[in-house]
Amino acid sequence: MSLFREDRLLIDGELVRADRLFETVDPSTGKVLGTASDAGAVHVEAAVAAARRAFDTTDWMRDRELRLRCLRQLYEALLKHREELRELTIAEVGAPRSLTHGSQLDEPIELVKWYADLLERYEFREELPTQESRGRLHRRWVEKEAAGVVAAVLPYNFPNQLALAKLAPALAAGCTVVLKGAADTPWTTLALGRIIAEETDIPAGVVNVLTSSGTETGELLTTHPGIDMISFTGSTPVGRAIMAAASATLKRVFLELGGKSAMVVLDDADFTQAAMMAAFTVCTHAGQGCGITSRLLVPRERHDEMVQLVTAMLGRVTYGDPADPATHMGPLISERQRSKVHGLVERAVADGAHLVTGGRPAEREGYFYEPTLLADVDPGAEIAQEEIFGPVLAVIAYDDEDDAVRIANDSVYGLSGAVLSADDDRAIAVARRIRSGTFSINGGLFFGPDAPFGGFKQSGIGREMGVAGLEEFLELKTFGVAEK
Repeated sequence: MSLFREDRLLIDGELVRADRLFETVDPSTGKVLGTASDAGAVHVEAAVAAARRAFDTTDWMRDRELRLRCLRQLYEALLKHREELRELTIAEVGAPRSLTHGSQLDEPIELVKWYADLLERYEFREELPTQESRGRLHRRWVEKEAAGVVAAVLPYNFPNQLALAKLAPALAAGCTVVLKGAADTPWTTLALGRIIAEETDIPAGVVNVLTSSGTETGELLTTHPGIDMISFTGSTPVGRAIMAAASATLKRVFLELGGKSAMVVLDDADFTQAAMMAAFTVCTHAGQGCGITSRLLVPRERHDEMVQLVTAMLGRVTYGDPADPATHMGPLISERQRSKVHGLVERAVADGAHLVTGGRPAEREGYFYEPTLLADVDPGAEIAQEEIFGPVLAVIAYDDEDDAVRIANDSVYGLSGAVLSADDDRAIAVARRIRSGTFSINGGLFFGPDAPFGGFKQSGIGREMGVAGLEEFLELKTFGVAEK
């Protein structure tokens, strides 16, 4: 079984090739890898009908043991094919090999085991105290049941992580799923569909996998009356459109959207360590991460010192062939994305930011962009307000701690952030004043299968992963029985 070049959709338990195909490209070379099925309206209708039937007419929602067995089978199958998936992720996503040993592949696979373990112990029933009313005692309880048919819509940047962070808890909850992969990374999603079809007992219709070249498929899913819930990860503008489209049928909506996260360096921090963290973080997956800290806030009197330190650290970032274990940064996903990043940088310089290093496409094949540092950035400038999704760091000076908090909060986003200080308690106190869903204190790692991830403000609604991630896919049903 080779997962490379899997171009078929999974609909109602069958691997189906669409009449139309579209190309998938290796972003490190710009060369075509092959083709994938281009789903249309007929495939959406078939997938939703299959998921609807599986939810409404089978015991999937009620059979915890079946769900548990299927999740454990999926976990073992992903482990079995992990090295194939690794090479596929490197080729199609442009993810550096080193990153596939973490959040691009190995860690997402462990998500499946974590949710299987949670399913084994999770209480789907909660007893409430007996209540007396009108001279009678009433026994009451709450049951948690699956939300229904879920449309899970993925972006391109971390396709394995995001597919499994949606699929595993949805299946554990008893939902059925139509999973739609990103146009830029179809093979990674279709490979998952093949594994499910051929190596698990997941019943036909419980998981359906679609890919398409355009937006029509996703738009149909967000408005389809057969869909009960949308789980979407992507940009805030698209999230707004999905929320509006879903409102007509009052679908449940989970949105994990954009970010413009700030790394706040306090005056007592180790500036060399802070510079290293800032430089290598913004270049992780070429900056294509919603939680990446792309704003660096530093004391005004030490702005120039930090700029020098970060410039030196960016010079140490190795970028190039993502298959090389020594590579830290791979390419951007497409020429379209590279042009967007470059346009933002050019406008920032025109608006008065100082371009210190980088600021142009790399002179090599593929969609690489040089690690870029902009200094003397105004907190209200476009480059300090808009999500970039590229290896571009904006250095912003602040006057005092209150000013740093004000600048960090001066954003429509609130996904993540970081604070560095010689004093953990001081750093935590500052972090608590900043409106973001996740925070790193002095390099601390918050991300994990047990840790809820999501944002405040226009960074989204709801939480992915952890117990909260399971409960996104559950409805509450309250019962009362009058005792005889």
